[in-house]
Amino acid sequence: MTNLYRLDAPASAIAAAFGAEAGDDPWTGDYVSPGRPAPVIVSDGRGGSRRYLRPKLWGVPPPPQGTRPVTHVRNLQSPFWIGTLRHPELRCLVPATAFALWSGPDGARRQHWFSVASRRVFAFAAILRQIEDWPGFAILTTDPNRLVAHYRPGAMPVIVHAEDHDRWLTADWREAEGLVTAYPSQLMAVGDAPP
Repeated sequence: MTNLYRLDAPASAIAAAFGAEAGDDPWTGDYVSPGRPAPVIVSDGRGGSRRYLRPKLWGVPPPPQGTRPVTHVRNLQSPFWIGTLRHPELRCLVPATAFALWSGPDGARRQHWFSVASRRVFAFAAILRQIEDWPGFAILTTDPNRLVAHYRPGAMPVIVHAEDHDRWLTADWREAEGLVTAYPSQLMAVGDAPP
């Protein structure tokens, strides 16, 4: 799983890429790690056609037995997540320009940056959770594709194809769940530095 991604585009460019309204989002481009704020794309509800850019924190409140914020969702059948996933208004897209994974043994680890070759800004599938004043998001993960698994077996973020953005934001869960798959290796690029 990744605990670091970059979003090297200002709010206005992100909004334009996703057909969203930026409002007064101050984002100018930077890295994002757990606990930091970042813009996400939300819809105006079931079947809604308007999208908005909204700042949220990476991490959602933990389950009752947990003590640390949750940054990734893997078990889609978990009672802790299924209620959220079934409500389209609680799903969002997380814009990114690259995400990092590390490989190698301790003491000799190397960082690798993955991106989508044909899209400057792409999007992860994510969910929203808010308890009291903690408005956050968690990124969905899935089994890695061949490219990512070569560097880091385990899991990779769910990247949503551009033509499926509306489905993720508005579809019934039975339909949206089909989007939780590994992005094709041949459509991705990897390097030792962010693109």
